Amino acid sequence: MQLISLQDLSVSYGGNTVLSHVTVGISPGEIVTIVGPNGSGKSTLLRSVIGAQLPSQGKVIRSPGLRIGYVPQKLHIDPTLPMTVRRFLSLPDKVSNQQAREALEQAGAGQLSSRQMVDLSGGQFQRVLLARALLCKPQLLILDEATQGLDQPGSAAFYQQIEILRQTLGCAILMVSHELHVVMAASDRVICLNGHICCEGEPEHVASAPEYRALFGSGTQGALALYRHEHNHSHDHSCGHDHGKELAGSHSPHVTQEARG
Repeated sequence: MQLISLQDLSVSYGGNTVLSHVTVGISPGEIVTIVGPNGSGKSTLLRSVIGAQLPSQGKVIRSPGLRIGYVPQKLHIDPTLPMTVRRFLSLPDKVSNQQAREALEQAGAGQLSSRQMVDLSGGQFQRVLLARALLCKPQLLILDEATQGLDQPGSAAFYQQIEILRQTLGCAILMVSHELHVVMAASDRVICLNGHICCEGEPEHVASAPEYRALFGSGTQGALALYRHEHNHSHDHSCGHDHGKELAGSHSPHVTQEARG
């Protein structure tokens, strides 16, 4: 039984179609990553999953009582506002000290309870957001580019923690990521999105798909270099939009550089 199923989902804003006929499901325990250029509908898809965005067409089916934890891309806290990590975890609903301690330990942030939120490093802040998402003991954990702004070691450590959570809690994980090298290592399934699903499947399958290469590779200096694929030809097609041509060639050729759409 799937935790959540999007069936023929379309979303439009003011006559502009952002998502078109998207059908996808998330099963218990799997890690699914969504990749795609800016404006491809990734955040809209996540908002549809959590119920913050109503579809213009199609439907979202959630398993009864589905518990969803959400880690946003960023969260602004007024730097003049004194707030400890422990206090933050009790907003808006109060949690016990034991609940807070367990969540922080699961997120790899067990020593941060008494720290001020404004004093945390980027990696520590994201782990606290992760702890907050874990308070509901989620069956589905959603990460919206949760490592944006972190350096590569911090990002790698965060994703290692996510894999530990999948193993220990058994939750499914749905994440958006621009870090394509991480996608290959961390995902069971990759969905390449550009207003619609261009291609979908196991990472190695998606990485070799023409639609994916049109979006993320051009010549020898593309994100696919991260996967050690060799392709010495240019691409004149994309997944039905012009974003692919804009994105192609915009990545650094260095394998340690984050690939950004």
